[in-house]
Amino acid sequence: MTKVVHKFGGSSLSSAARYQAVANIILGQCQVGDCVVVSAAGKTTNTLVKLWQSYQQKDDNAFNDILLQVENHQNLLLTELFDAQQASTLSECLKSELQNIAKSAANKTLHEASLLAHGELWSARLLANLLSTFNVSAIDVDARKLFTQHQGQLLHAQNKQSCLEQIKTDKIYVVTGFIASDCEGNTITLGRNGSDYSATLLANYIDAHAVSIWTDTHGVFSTDPRKVSSAIKYPKVCRVQANLLARLGNPVLHAKTLSPLKGTNIKLQVRSSYDPEAIGTEIVKQGYSKDKRFITTFDELDLIRVEGLAAGEVRTLSQLIQHSIHHFNKGGEDYLLVPSNDTHTVATHLQGRGNIVESHLRGLAIVAPSYEIQQLSQQAAAILELQDVVVRFTHSDGSYALFLTDQSIDSDVLAILHDKLVNKGRELAVIIAGLGNVGEVFVEQCQRQVEKLQTTFDLKVVALVRSKEMLFCPSGINIDNWQQQWRSEAQDYQPADLLERIGELDYENKVVIDITASDAFSNMYPSFVAHDCHLISANKYAGTAEQTWYAKLIEQLQERNLHWRYNTSVGAGLPINFALADLQNSGDTVTRIEGVFSGTLSWLCSSFDGSKAFSELVLEAQSMGYTEPDPREDLSGRDMQRKLLILARDLGLQLDVDDIALEPLMPVHLADGDWDSFLAKREALDEFYQSRYEQAQSEGKALRYTGALEVDSEGKVSAKVGIAYAEAGSAIANLTPGDNIFVITSQWYESNPLVIQGPGAGKEVTAAGIHSDLYWLTQKLK
Repeated sequence: MTKVVHKFGGSSLSSAARYQAVANIILGQCQVGDCVVVSAAGKTTNTLVKLWQSYQQKDDNAFNDILLQVENHQNLLLTELFDAQQASTLSECLKSELQNIAKSAANKTLHEASLLAHGELWSARLLANLLSTFNVSAIDVDARKLFTQHQGQLLHAQNKQSCLEQIKTDKIYVVTGFIASDCEGNTITLGRNGSDYSATLLANYIDAHAVSIWTDTHGVFSTDPRKVSSAIKYPKVCRVQANLLARLGNPVLHAKTLSPLKGTNIKLQVRSSYDPEAIGTEIVKQGYSKDKRFITTFDELDLIRVEGLAAGEVRTLSQLIQHSIHHFNKGGEDYLLVPSNDTHTVATHLQGRGNIVESHLRGLAIVAPSYEIQQLSQQAAAILELQDVVVRFTHSDGSYALFLTDQSIDSDVLAILHDKLVNKGRELAVIIAGLGNVGEVFVEQCQRQVEKLQTTFDLKVVALVRSKEMLFCPSGINIDNWQQQWRSEAQDYQPADLLERIGELDYENKVVIDITASDAFSNMYPSFVAHDCHLISANKYAGTAEQTWYAKLIEQLQERNLHWRYNTSVGAGLPINFALADLQNSGDTVTRIEGVFSGTLSWLCSSFDGSKAFSELVLEAQSMGYTEPDPREDLSGRDMQRKLLILARDLGLQLDVDDIALEPLMPVHLADGDWDSFLAKREALDEFYQSRYEQAQSEGKALRYTGALEVDSEGKVSAKVGIAYAEAGSAIANLTPGDNIFVITSQWYESNPLVIQGPGAGKEVTAAGIHSDLYWLTQKLK
């Protein structure tokens, strides 16, 4: 059975509400045989450290006060999470343990590691009991029975055997992080933040399929998202860069976490326990992800030059202070970056071989692809100088650049550095679906547009998709020669294949451009959104889907901060959707939209003058490619009905297509049968149209086929698509054959409506409109 290890840190378990949230995640994500590794709740470990310090200082009053604080916090969790009987039982167990701690302190036999271990033991016991209240078979496991060390080295073979013997497939196992035992059974700790290490060790020992590290962030970002709002969450980060970031003090992953995964196929994800539906960051093997750009900052470090640094000594020092130490060599000399609070401990261990070069340093490190480091380092130095940041020490190698400074790198300076060094290299993968008339023109136009957009964006067309075949190239398709590449490399696919390939794309941003006329393809939009894809649509089906489905899609897009542009779904390249959005964003209220939204019906109605039968005009339009293969689809008015629905939803109206009255531009019975049967009865169409044309003439008006939407002062909506008699001299009556027109009445455009008119069809203008949407998206992403 496939096993997964889930790890929850202290921030994920900081309150009763957070325990409930974690339990819900486990209910949704776990199955029997999975393991859950937990840290101590909230700041419990910090409190226990203070308890130990008061013990060492022989401050009995402080010791008792802190012990009471610990007891109150744990009892508060119990009373908020359990009924009175269960809370009482667990509280008695807690009371006994606290009494033993107090007794050991009084007898001067208190042991630091054993004391600190209580935080994880309490978390595991509490969470396992909480899961049991949901009828989940769960048990808490003391990791000291699983992990054994000898002289600082884990006994991997013995530990693996212990884990396989004790971790079965009949329940969920809640395992303590951070702690292990030595061969004599004494408690040892794996270092601060060692629970991540516990999780990956356990995954290795039980041959798990994956590890999920649940934190209070959404994944691994290009810099601290709490300081820089434009920080980029990367969907994938290679293990080498993740390990370097950890050594440099980045708090999301810690230095030892990745070592148990070396040489395995175990997947590692960083996810948010505060937003469990969000896709996190996957930490992948080298070669499975492009190197990214990062800026990580740090405070209060000392720089120590070491003489005669022995092999493995950095690891020993890191274990000694329970904190990662970054080591580098510059000019043939070894340097260590050590937290200032731990410098004395390190110096004592080095016994005179360590000299403090700089103390109480702040600063930053830039991590990036090796070929970019030199240029980025130069840019960073110039920015820091411009911002009056004093740099006391620099170092760079093939994968990072280090700047040690006098003052902290505040949010403003960090934002400037991030904007200049990271955001400029943002990436966008483009998936183009639909290679018909418009699609082919769009791809041809891409040859110029992509080159233009790449001045500020790393944009690559990675996929071209038709109904049954696709060409997929993650590193980018050569648009200048795509037809030849298609002939040699295009493959058959199923929807699941396309989604799998999109899910594997290692880009900060992805967009699916839908130039199909496929209902089935638009049904995949929620799946595209689940893979963090923006959407650009010329396809009308998604925008006119059933209201509940449509509203859910909008909600998903908003939850993931994704964009959906569909300006060409109505009016080809005309900016009708932009105009409606601008009017509403500026505080205006649209009360009426009327117009002709079909180039085909515009041409037919505007061209008819009675000199030839209407059916002859229809056949003429068909021969010129102005209509659908079966022109009755145009005459039905359904296309205009869908377009009016899209405009209604742009105004925030919750309508379905059936809420829009529809009057076809032909007798209803002509929709039955095949095309030949229609041709045999075409006189009925001629009589139908001629009679209405004559009525319009008698009234001095022009016969048009329009869509109209009106919202009255009480918010009541009326909408209809059908035959209309336009006043002579009006914009609709004077419409150029083939043009679309939108007449918008609003609070500000009441007596003199806003008119948008122009070609509403045509492959060139439609393709250009899609490029307009793509340009808009890149500006938003910037």
